[in-house]
Amino acid sequence: MTIDCLVLGAGQDVGKSCVVVTINGKRIMFDCGMHMGHDDHRRYPDFSLISESGDFDNALSCIIITHFHLDHIGALPYFTEVCGYNGPIYMTYPTKALAPLMLEDYRRVLVDRRGEKEQFSSENITDCMKKVTAVDLKQTVLVDRDLQIRAYYAGHVLGAAMFYAKVGDAAMVYTGDYNMTADRHLGAAQIDRLQLDLVITESTYATTIRDSKYVREREFLEAIHKCVDSGGKVLIPAFALGRAQELCMLLDDYWERMNLKVPIYFSAGLTIQANMYYKVLINWASQKVKNLSATRNAFDFKNVHSFERSMINAPGPCVLFATPGMLSGGFSLEVFKQWAPYEQNRIALPGYCLAETVGHKLMRAKPPARIDVDKSTQIDVRCQIHQLSFSPHTDSKGIMDLIRFLSPKNVILVHGEKPKMASLKERIESDLRIPCYYPANNESQRIESTQYIKAEASKSFLQSSLSPNFKFLKTISKADTGFILNERAESCVQVCDDRVAEGAVIMQKDQHPKIVHQNELMDILEAENHNVQVAYCCPVCVPNEPKNVALSPGEDMHPVLDKRSLLHLLYTKLSNDFQDVTIQNDGGCLQIESLTVSLCPKEKCPHRRHLNPVSTSEAVNFCCTWSMEDEKLAWRVISIMKNLELKTSAHLELKKCSDEGS
Repeated sequence: MTIDCLVLGAGQDVGKSCVVVTINGKRIMFDCGMHMGHDDHRRYPDFSLISESGDFDNALSCIIITHFHLDHIGALPYFTEVCGYNGPIYMTYPTKALAPLMLEDYRRVLVDRRGEKEQFSSENITDCMKKVTAVDLKQTVLVDRDLQIRAYYAGHVLGAAMFYAKVGDAAMVYTGDYNMTADRHLGAAQIDRLQLDLVITESTYATTIRDSKYVREREFLEAIHKCVDSGGKVLIPAFALGRAQELCMLLDDYWERMNLKVPIYFSAGLTIQANMYYKVLINWASQKVKNLSATRNAFDFKNVHSFERSMINAPGPCVLFATPGMLSGGFSLEVFKQWAPYEQNRIALPGYCLAETVGHKLMRAKPPARIDVDKSTQIDVRCQIHQLSFSPHTDSKGIMDLIRFLSPKNVILVHGEKPKMASLKERIESDLRIPCYYPANNESQRIESTQYIKAEASKSFLQSSLSPNFKFLKTISKADTGFILNERAESCVQVCDDRVAEGAVIMQKDQHPKIVHQNELMDILEAENHNVQVAYCCPVCVPNEPKNVALSPGEDMHPVLDKRSLLHLLYTKLSNDFQDVTIQNDGGCLQIESLTVSLCPKEKCPHRRHLNPVSTSEAVNFCCTWSMEDEKLAWRVISIMKNLELKTSAHLELKKCSDEGS
């Protein structure tokens, strides 16, 4: 079985997140965003790749929206109300509450201020949101009989969620945007340890490891304080939901501690509404904010006031939060045009800026410089530019930590820049040994998925696996490798519990798969049992008795003929070379797995393929038999036996006398 991923947006790019995943016949669209940096056909995903006929209801099982940012939800009203999708849509409760504000503000900026053709109306937004089903964190939702989904806390912005999806035995997680580090108003991402075939993760900061949060906050506050102290104005372009609340909390607290009187402003309208929702949805905020709510609401800012358009050129210092972020248009761009030409002012960019946006151009510029605001307008930029690392996205370390924790079988990177994604892919594959991919927009990636088969088990198989199967084998100790034949061998009893834990899976017509004991298999197949064994008669060299060794009265002149002694010598030699397997010696033969080694009593053995050595040594023949499954082991043993030289007690006595004489 496979999982097919069609990347319609955020493939080797940041913006327009939209990934269509097919799992065991179910097709899920994760996010339906727009691209903030384009105003042509590239603004929305190419929905024709889902269904050429436009029958999206049958083409998709459901849509899942991870959070309310426009690059994740901006195309949803267009897809539902213009393209005609009427199927299930899922998102968290805060996302459902805040998304209409973002969408309406975007529509108003495009139509009322830019004069562009309306992509969708206010009524379309309302009708779209009526189709949405809101979900709680960790609530398992059955989309249909086979598809289940579950949301997990992602940090990032209020209501952001990672989504787990499972169809049959195949399972995956789509992260959306997330943050592995808690900030002032949101907690860190949290997810259960899951068995996953695939994780699709954002990679905005694929190669960046951020400094300490406290260092970044101190740098931000010092820069703002320095600017307003010298009479300048500070513009902070930020989206109304997320970073605006985070930075407002930081500045409001700092203003209180420093007793500053310089006004802090929010651009009127959307942000005021957003703060109201933050107060209502405080249970989705960080634990610190929830604890504080017993005495006061953290979003009741004492030093933050509403800002009107008529105040743009008012004298005196101030700090202004204006939407949208990235200076991609709207009121923030209007204020920028007025404040940018003055050196005492400052523009603070608190996060990532898409290519082609004015914010991205500013990040690359060194004032004084001329910036192209649009095709017909240039602005002289003399103000100070301050880029801050207050992005709600996780950094490279956070991405690696999440993947290491989840340990999926495969990873797909989205929502990032191609060179940085390539670098992160190498790290994931080298450090975590997990296959990683980063397809471009409109490309597909196929992933092998898991499928488990439920099988019954026969009583015979279960009994053989659970019941003890003790065997008591008398063995000779292998501890004494210098054993002399004339001494008494030290014997011991070895206890084995040889349980059968293996069986055969059979699949018969119109019946469930079944695991049976190996002895049952032949009866079921109505076939005879054929046990194929291999035999080989192997020579082992035993030197002739030394002539200058005096034997005691009554001692055997041919100790090589002592069967038990020769077996023990062979056992000792093989035990040194095969410490990874159990060698059993019952006095009559050696047993290594299915391989049996015993002295061959036949003068003409049919399995003997050699001539006995002559003069200085004689060969003792050992007959070896084994089953086919131990073929490699058997030939390893035989190759060692062929090169052995079994020295008897007489040779050992001679060596002992020689050592004493020297």
